[in-house]
This record gives sequence, structure tokens and C-alpha cells, in this order.
Amino acid sequence: MIRALVLMNVERGKVPVVAKQLAMMDEVVDVYSVAGDYDLVTIVQCEEYERLAEIVTEKLQSLDDVSQTKTLMAFRNYKFPM
Repeated sequence: MIRALVLMNVERGKVPVVAKQLAMMDEVVDVYSVAGDYDLVTIVQCEEYERLAEIVTEKLQSLDDVSQTKTLMAFRNYKFPM
């Protein structure tokens, strides 16, 4: 499984609306509102890199109130479920 963390800036007052839209997407594993330079962190999971590119560029970046994204590719998970 391929995972990416997408850091997102959202138009003022639109965080709850965008977060709900993201949460409804099948490939989105988690959505967090955060403090700092970004408004939301979205964790995306899929089977192929090509699909990840589609999700980020066609689904996430096309949401009306998303003003900017930064995508971080996850290489390894160091915390395993108990």
C-alpha cells in the first residue's frame, strides 16, 4: 500500500466543509485539522503511484476551497498495531 500525507491550506472558515468532503473519499484514510502553517493534514492510501497522482491532482486539489497542497510520500511505518 502506498501512503502519502497531504498538507493543505484552506480558505478561511472552510476547514470543516473541506474536511467533510475529504472524509467522504474512499482513498482518504484520515483527515486532521492542525495548528501551524497548514490547516488540514490528509492521509491518502492507494495501491499504485499513478492512482495517487490522480487523487492528489484531480480530487484533492480540485476542491473549491483548497488553496494550496504539499504532498509528503510515506516510506516506512515505524509504529505497528498491537
